[in-house]
Amino acid sequence: MTHDQKNILSVRDMSHEEIDVLLSVAAKFDQSEFTGHELDGKILAVLFFEPSTRTRMSFSSAMMRLGGQILNFGSVAASSVVKGETLSDTIRVTSGYADAIVLRHPKEGAARLASEIAAVPVINGGDGAGQHPSQTLQDLFTIRKSMQLENIDVGVQGDLRYGRTVHSLANALTKYDNIRLHTIAPEGLELPNYLRQDLTDAGMEVIAHESIEEIISALDVLYVTRLQRERFPDPAAFASFAATYRITSALLARAKPSMIILHPLPRVDEIDPAVDALPCAKYFQQAHYGVSVRMAMLHEVMRP
Repeated sequence: MTHDQKNILSVRDMSHEEIDVLLSVAAKFDQSEFTGHELDGKILAVLFFEPSTRTRMSFSSAMMRLGGQILNFGSVAASSVVKGETLSDTIRVTSGYADAIVLRHPKEGAARLASEIAAVPVINGGDGAGQHPSQTLQDLFTIRKSMQLENIDVGVQGDLRYGRTVHSLANALTKYDNIRLHTIAPEGLELPNYLRQDLTDAGMEVIAHESIEEIISALDVLYVTRLQRERFPDPAAFASFAATYRITSALLARAKPSMIILHPLPRVDEIDPAVDALPCAKYFQQAHYGVSVRMAMLHEVMRP
């Protein structure tokens, strides 16, 4: 959180204690401990310059559950952006219409820029390959529902190079004790070197693996992300990798009974639908928890 107004731009800005406070507030909201009037009279501007389903809808649901109103930016094609309006000007104008802004933008650093211009708090709804704090808090909340956030082995699989959800989660996990991060990714989509170095400098043990099979039995959490077809110039190579990195019930028979599987969604075919019925599959609950977590975030930045 930065400046004298309460922005939420990156988990890297937040202390362990600040994260835990937000997660505890989210737990109360998840248990229906709210009146529906906490943000009466408040307006949230939802500015999404990229497609979104879960993040946009869960922020909107969260705001309405707290008694507030939504000012929706709509599609970029129907906005003044097509006339050449800059992000800075859009933010300046929107600051006069709302009490807070949630921004999703394709350019990394856009939310931080917006926070320096806006006269109201800004929440980062995802910026390029950078940070996605609301998703990360939702991920941490889901893990905390099943286990302590310390001394655990977390596997991350899929597109680790461009996946902002993985980058954001990995940074957040450095704030907890004895988290070991296991990475599983195709060649060319490995965790970026700068991020690996940042995590190592923060004291996290990061171990690369060629396949999920070699580590599945040791994991407490498996965080799966989709392989993006557009990253593969050769369709045959994509098909081969997609088959290799698919999570199946047969594979999970070798996992700990207590292990949980998370996925930021949307899922394509990296998790066999047959896995959905298994106790370890927590990704739809994870999406559900997004409303409570975003309620906590909105309450934090807009409470009287």
